[in-house]
Amino acid sequence: MPKSVIIRLEDITKVYGIGETTVHALAGVNLIVEQGEYCSIMGASGSGKSTMMNIIGCLDRPTAGRYYLDGEDVSQLDDGALAHIRNRKLGFVFQQFHLLPQLTALENVMLPMVYANVPIQERRDRAKEALIRVGLEQRLNNRPTQLSGGQQQRVAIARAIVNRPVLLLADEPTGALDSTTTREILNIFTELNASGMTVVMVTHESEVARCTRRVIWFKDGQVMQPNLAPEELAALTMG
Repeated sequence: MPKSVIIRLEDITKVYGIGETTVHALAGVNLIVEQGEYCSIMGASGSGKSTMMNIIGCLDRPTAGRYYLDGEDVSQLDDGALAHIRNRKLGFVFQQFHLLPQLTALENVMLPMVYANVPIQERRDRAKEALIRVGLEQRLNNRPTQLSGGQQQRVAIARAIVNRPVLLLADEPTGALDSTTTREILNIFTELNASGMTVVMVTHESEVARCTRRVIWFKDGQVMQPNLAPEELAALTMG
């Protein structure tokens, strides 16, 4: 049985500003990511990778072109529809953890399910299950200030997966972590992908990208290398 296509980008263009201040952040991007893939998006600063992540994450719309997320054209949906899509189909992990300090780990993870109208007991059960999955069964009632950076990122990952998204998006998820904690967090992403979750990660670190299975290389708003093997990175970054 063929795998379903989670991301399909067709001639995606993104232009900011007008006249002399015009910036072509993306210039005719075409890309496909299938269900179950583990990809990293790389490129120099200003290459378009962050703009690309915003469009894939339904945080921004393309100026032109079509974006199909899990078979649905989301290119020109209004803000309310995009918010619904983000809550239902996408999970986000950022460099900063964005946890609410007054809430416990369990309560932080329950939050996305409030907006999805999940019943209260099911919220608790699913949040606990997600926290156990990332190794925090002993920290359910701790607030963010009582957790290390790595533990806070685990809570953020649990929150991202609790609504069972079709796509997990990670934007520099290890940028604020030391090397040992980085390895632990990347192991979690690898395990989630092994269980069938589609993962797309923006990173500027080759060591992080090598933990993924496919590297998408951006330059000047275009995809220069759509299917780079992680082991090919060294030659590219040196060149």
